[in-house]
Amino acid sequence: RWLVVEQTGSSIQCPFLAVLVFWLAIIFASFGLFAPPNGSVITALFVCALSVAGSIYLIIEMDQPYGGLIELSSAPLVTALSQLGRP
Repeated sequence: RWLVVEQTGSSIQCPFLAVLVFWLAIIFASFGLFAPPNGSVITALFVCALSVAGSIYLIIEMDQPYGGLIELSSAPLVTALSQLGRP
């Protein structure tokens, strides 16, 4: 029952995620605005943006451990619950 209660809602609030994405977009826009436009700067900004996007994706995925692309097995939990139900 506790697992169902815990998984009903997300622990990450949407306003927090929106502010975080907006803040990161402003930072990357300012770096892109003041940096000289050459290949190494564009590559570095692309790699950094990809890294930040990956970290935000992992935070969102880890919020729901029993669903999504990265998924934990629920077999140990089912086994433990079946052992608890036995007399």
